[in-house]
Amino acid sequence: MARVAAVHGILNTYASRPQMAERWIPALQGGLDNAVQAGRSPAVGLADSEVACVFYGDVFRPPGKRLSGDIPPLTADDVDSGPEADLLMQWWAAAARVDPGVVAPDARTLGPRNSARKALLALAGARFLAQASERLLVWWLKQVTAYFTDPAVRAAAQERFAAAIGEDTRVVVAHSLGSVVAYEALCAHPEWPVTDLVTLGSPLGVPHLVTHRLQPSTAAWPEVERWVNITDSGDFVALQPVLRTVYGDRVRDLEISNGMAAHQVERYLSDRETGAAVAAGLLAGRP
Repeated sequence: MARVAAVHGILNTYASRPQMAERWIPALQGGLDNAVQAGRSPAVGLADSEVACVFYGDVFRPPGKRLSGDIPPLTADDVDSGPEADLLMQWWAAAARVDPGVVAPDARTLGPRNSARKALLALAGARFLAQASERLLVWWLKQVTAYFTDPAVRAAAQERFAAAIGEDTRVVVAHSLGSVVAYEALCAHPEWPVTDLVTLGSPLGVPHLVTHRLQPSTAAWPEVERWVNITDSGDFVALQPVLRTVYGDRVRDLEISNGMAAHQVERYLSDRETGAAVAAGLLAGRP
């Protein structure tokens, strides 16, 4: 079985596990090499076969046949009040704090009176979302909330994750919503041999919308020896980048720079800090 289990976040609806492996594994291996080049870690070999990619994006596919692989034709009017609207407004506020291209929610501007539409228009100027359409942003919102409100979606993601864990699995690398999947699974299975959790661009610190909907419902410590949380300062999906304030001082929070693609997983994976965190877990498991 694989020594590393990797789990993706939102926006993987129309992909597959082989496609994920094609992107993630070279980037993860690159992060290990960059850590060596930067003097952050000794060399650690990691073969393709030693990485299990946990893919669950297909559970968000709309039922029935579609004429194209595009996302559903969603608009601001499809943003539901409650968790979806709350998360959208938090994204807007966070994006405005880190990106001068985003108009702040409290700015006096002329435009639509609908709050969801105003938020989506403002987010369209974010550097991270430069090519994201309105329907894509709404689709992201619905995927996040679906995980917490649809038991079938949650169960499917958890089952895919559990299937990837074997007796040799020591490190879990989780991006975005995948960090929620990984956290819940590790808390539920203290018997698993995983020793290291590496979270990338994680929303696990978001109060109410995430932390109060977790199972377990209160912030707990997953059964790992080390937890490294890595965030780009411009990645507003994470919202609360310092997880130790929620989960305790054992969490090691690190800030990196992903350039103009703050939330992009390949940039997270190839960073030297990610490589060093993964290497630490792999080396700890050696005799």
